[in-house]
Amino acid sequence: MVIGKRHRTLPTAALVLLLPATGCVDAPDAPGPSAEPKATPTTSAARVCAAPAAGPTRAPAGAVTVDPAVVGDLAVKTRSSPPKTTFWLLPGTHTLEADRYAQVLPKEGNSYLGAPGAVLDGRKTNQYAFGGDAGSVTIRRLTVQGFVAPQDEGVVNHDSADGWVIEHATIQNNSGAGLMAGAHQRIRGNCLRDNGQYGVNAYKAGGPLADLLVEGNEIVGNNVDDWERRQPGCGCTGGVKFWAVNGADIRGNWVHDNRGPGLWADTNNNDFRIEDNVVEANDGAALIYETSYNAVIRKNTIRRNNWVEGRRKADDGDTFPFATVYLSESGGEPRVPARTDRIEIHDNLLEDNWSGITLWENADRFCNSPANTSSGDCTLLVKDTERCAQPTIATAPLHADCRWKTRRVDIHDNRFVLDASVVGCTVKCGRMAVLGNYGTYPDWSPYKGEAVAEAITHEQENRWHDNVYVGPWSFVAHDPSRELDFGQWRGAPYRQDTGSTFRPQAGG
Repeated sequence: MVIGKRHRTLPTAALVLLLPATGCVDAPDAPGPSAEPKATPTTSAARVCAAPAAGPTRAPAGAVTVDPAVVGDLAVKTRSSPPKTTFWLLPGTHTLEADRYAQVLPKEGNSYLGAPGAVLDGRKTNQYAFGGDAGSVTIRRLTVQGFVAPQDEGVVNHDSADGWVIEHATIQNNSGAGLMAGAHQRIRGNCLRDNGQYGVNAYKAGGPLADLLVEGNEIVGNNVDDWERRQPGCGCTGGVKFWAVNGADIRGNWVHDNRGPGLWADTNNNDFRIEDNVVEANDGAALIYETSYNAVIRKNTIRRNNWVEGRRKADDGDTFPFATVYLSESGGEPRVPARTDRIEIHDNLLEDNWSGITLWENADRFCNSPANTSSGDCTLLVKDTERCAQPTIATAPLHADCRWKTRRVDIHDNRFVLDASVVGCTVKCGRMAVLGNYGTYPDWSPYKGEAVAEAITHEQENRWHDNVYVGPWSFVAHDPSRELDFGQWRGAPYRQDTGSTFRPQAGG
């Protein structure tokens, strides 16, 4: 399977979750320190890679034993065994035939269980480890490494079959994505490390990809091949990429030291809960939520993200507020069924990231626009791209529904702490922002001028309130030229961050 489209985000940014500080000085009309919100994010990380879970030393009853001394033994025994067979891989390095397309094609309900030290190695020859369309396959306590999947393809569950369970496995040092995802997939307790493109590429051709769980994994060092450098603007990098996933729980993971973003939900995702994760030291944003809907982002610890990409943009003279949590044309939509009808960002701890939260909307990016970098996708409210054309796009309801909107975003009870000396920035690296651009393109666009910038800033129910700020924070509203201090941000006409506190210096 090859993803037949290229995505590019305009522009990419990030969010900052930080550690508690004491002794805040009240901002005017703000509650005192005793009334400060107490963010209680997770304090532990899923340190899976340092101590991977070992498999059983004996074959389970009824299991087929697989011998590493026999090349291709796993694939052969899978073909000759009935569905719902359990395979136990002996300690050692298991290999497939020396054919780039040689792979294991499980049957419905098969299970693959590694003994301590069991490794399935592609030897930089085989593209895929496990593929096919059989459902309800389980892979546990097995190391999968050395496969060379092409760009946008994956090594484990290559064909995005449904109902797979991947638990306590180590998937490392592969090209492409270590793991693809299908509907109802469970990804728990794995080490997803040093893969060429993604740790996980959650994409299913033709969809739907619903009900995804990513829990308790360590997702580290992915995008080794640095795809954004090889294909500038491809939007094809990071720890995990989600495409058109309807219903996902992303919890208890340690997402760190990935080249590019940590987590990236791109194009018509909906109903995400991202909670109790530690997201740190990723080169780019901790989280990008792009042209997507309805999410809860809570109780995460996000620190030291976006130092590389944020600094690079600043060094290039770009004034856009590239942030650590970046919402691009994404918002709450009651007409799209989900567990919330908003994007709720609360009770997170943000520390020493390059900037904070940016809410952005590109006036030129809408369904059927040549500037829509999601390659032909339409919003979940319209779906039929051809309807979003003149003259009907200028009339209700299409005028509203052909746009992905950053709306109904509620940011509260978070703690934002920034020590510029830790981040090492001499330019502005502590900004919150809600802004759009001046619409100019294409010629037939009904969204020209300042209408979208005005809407995202004043009319779309985007609110910050009851947060704590420590450090040199500033605020951007409407467009990059409007940089505000805390008092201006709280005053007319913006009236943001009621009930919040602000102390301009970290530490002490």
